[in-house]
Amino acid sequence: MKLVILVVFLARIAFASNSSCRVTSQSQMTFKFREEHTFENRKAESTKIKDRYPERIPVIVEKDPKSHIQDIDKRKLLVPNDISVAQFMRIIRKRIQLPSEKAIFLFVGKVLPQSSASMGQVYAEHKHDDGFLYIAYSGENTFGC
Repeated sequence: MKLVILVVFLARIAFASNSSCRVTSQSQMTFKFREEHTFENRKAESTKIKDRYPERIPVIVEKDPKSHIQDIDKRKLLVPNDISVAQFMRIIRKRIQLPSEKAIFLFVGKVLPQSSASMGQVYAEHKHDDGFLYIAYSGENTFGC
């Protein structure tokens, strides 16, 4: 319990400036989804998804390979534009069955997105050229923000 409170306190300090935490010392994670599917196939799939579900965002979620947290059961998700990053984080926590006393961090590229930001805002700022939003999760703040 004390660890969770400390993590929340430190997260509030890190985000007090009302901006996302940018990281420059680490390289971006390589997503298996990108390696397994060609750009053309990914682009066609995201376009089809966006045409069929215009109020939803195609998201690829993968675990940081350096993390010792559980793997997610489904890495391709379709999420509403208007949910917050905090709500999305709860979805991820549930899918990986992470106990409430354990911390989880979401990374979009080299950025820890604000928990109050909508997924639509994150998508608008960070979507890949193929039309998907790529999010990595980790049980520890591997980038040191």
